[in-house]
Amino acid sequence: MGKVIALANQKGGVGKTTTTINLAASLAAFEKKVLVVDADPQANASSGLGLDIKNLNGSLYECLINGDEPQGAIVPTELKGLDVLPSHIDLVGAEIEMLNMENREQIMKNLTDSLKEKYDFILVDCSPSLGLITVNALTAADSVIIPVQCEYFALEGISKLLNTIKIIKSKLNPDLEIEGFLITMYDARLKVANQIYEEVKRPFQDLVFKTVIQRNIKLVEASSFGKPVLLYDAESKGSANHMQLAKELIEKNQ
Repeated sequence: MGKVIALANQKGGVGKTTTTINLAASLAAFEKKVLVVDADPQANASSGLGLDIKNLNGSLYECLINGDEPQGAIVPTELKGLDVLPSHIDLVGAEIEMLNMENREQIMKNLTDSLKEKYDFILVDCSPSLGLITVNALTAADSVIIPVQCEYFALEGISKLLNTIKIIKSKLNPDLEIEGFLITMYDARLKVANQIYEEVKRPFQDLVFKTVIQRNIKLVEASSFGKPVLLYDAESKGSANHMQLAKELIEKNQ
C-alpha cells in the first residue's frame, strides 16, 4: 500500500512545488513508484515535470468534479516510475462547485485510495491556501510535509496550518501525522538562516528533517526547462539535497 503525503503551507514561495517535483524524481531514482497529484490551479508541478498543460486528456479537476477515473488523466514523465495527475486552471472554480457535493471533504481521499495499490508514494502538491482543495488533500493524506523557508516571517502562518491540521485530525482524518518540517532555501552564510533553523528545531525537535534544501540556482533553472533537477544537473547541490531527502524519507518509512 502506498503512502499519501501532502506538501502544504499556505504561505506562498516556500519551495513547496520545487520540493514536490524533486522529491518525487529522487524517490523514483530509488526505484519507487511515485505519483504526483498536482492540486494547485497554477499547475506548476505539472509543467515542472515536462507536461504540456494546454494539451491534456484530463486533469484532477475532472476527477474531482465529474468523477472521472484518475487512470485516464495520469501522465507518465520521462523518469521511469514517476507519473503525474495534472492540474488545470479550472481547479480555481472547483472549490465552489464542490460546496454542495456530498462528503465534499472526502472526494480526493476516494480518488487516492483507489491508486494506493499502484504506487509506493503519492505526493500531493497543495496550493498556497487553506481552502477546500487543501482540506481534501489533508483528509486524503497519511502525513504532511511542511516546507519552511529560511527567512523572517517564515514561522508566520505555521500556527494557522497546524491549527487546520488539528481540526482535520479531530473531524476528518484522525490518522493524519506530520511527516516533517523541511527547511528550504537555506544559506549557511546567513545568520537569519541559522536562526530560523534553530527556531523551528526548538519546538518541533525530531519532526524537522535532518536534510535541508540549500539555495541553488539549478533548482530554479531546472523547473523552467520542465525537468526535475536530477535530469537537468545531477551533480548540483539541489539534486544532492533532494536525493538525501528521499533517502531520509524512505528510511523513516521502512
